[in-house]
Amino acid sequence: MPANSIGTKPASAAKVPATAFSEAEAWHEVGTGWQPLFASFKGMGFSVEWHDFFAKTEFDWAASFHPDCVELCLNVCGRGYVEGGGQRVDFEPNTVGFYSRESEPLGGKRLAGQQHQFLTLEFSRQFLAAHLASIESLLHPIVRAVIKNRSSVHKPVGATRMTMAQQQMVSTLRHPPVYSAAQPIWYQCKAIELAATFLLQPPEESELFCTRQQRLAEERVEQVYFHLKQNLSEPPTLEELGRKVGCSHFYLSRIFSNHTGLTITQCLRQLRMDKAAELLRSGEYNVTEAALEVGYSSPSHFSQAFHETFGCCPGLYPLPVPGHQILAKSRSSTSGSASDRRKPSR
Repeated sequence: MPANSIGTKPASAAKVPATAFSEAEAWHEVGTGWQPLFASFKGMGFSVEWHDFFAKTEFDWAASFHPDCVELCLNVCGRGYVEGGGQRVDFEPNTVGFYSRESEPLGGKRLAGQQHQFLTLEFSRQFLAAHLASIESLLHPIVRAVIKNRSSVHKPVGATRMTMAQQQMVSTLRHPPVYSAAQPIWYQCKAIELAATFLLQPPEESELFCTRQQRLAEERVEQVYFHLKQNLSEPPTLEELGRKVGCSHFYLSRIFSNHTGLTITQCLRQLRMDKAAELLRSGEYNVTEAALEVGYSSPSHFSQAFHETFGCCPGLYPLPVPGHQILAKSRSSTSGSASDRRKPSR
């Protein structure tokens, strides 16, 4: 199904009782780009929704946030943000995070000129209380506040990089491997699984060794993304990255690939292409300037990499039609098997 294109922004979220709230109006401009996969928020206490649309202008995403619930977002592509309580969380491609609003709405936008694909799960207070109250001490403070119906300033929780298994979960939720009659219980089990995966924040002293190792690995992967994005034109070597994040570059390469499905070199190329596309969309950079800005000294090499990533040469980008082809993360595999390179190629 082709992705929808939108050009106007729906009205901002208003103060409205949770029982009277409907997000259908918020997604009116998206049309079939908003797909409720399992809509039982009032019945079973949760809903699962898929979103796939092209935003011509900045889109008011926050208008869809249910009051008095926790919403989990698994962001596949497109960039957006959620802000509230003096904190802003940016959703980059292949990241996951959650947020909660009371009667006072949060702010949130989906950026213009981008294809947006993301899956959301909305958990009601009753659902969370029924399934997570027994492990209250392990819950994130925001989730505890929702369950106890405590008035508090709810903030979005920092988005983290999705693992390969979590990315696969998005596809599985869109295409449940069970008969229609079994889908209610199947979706309920998945909702509980995802709530237990993402909505917990156990005290540091009670953290299991394996959980701590997993968390440290995820933090190191995030640090690699940060250092590469800050130095696209002169990226640090693998050895330098290892020193920056506090582990050997051999171990760093392994955990990075395990968590992202990409080598660090492939990740660098993906980040460079995304930044180059952003510069070209701005209209303030020509092809040569964009290539140099992201670390390519050879325009021909840049053009080849750009064409392999976006399906068109950079001189024709952005395409005049909405929703140019969105390639999976494996698009960077054309850069070759480079996991053993000491420094990402330019």
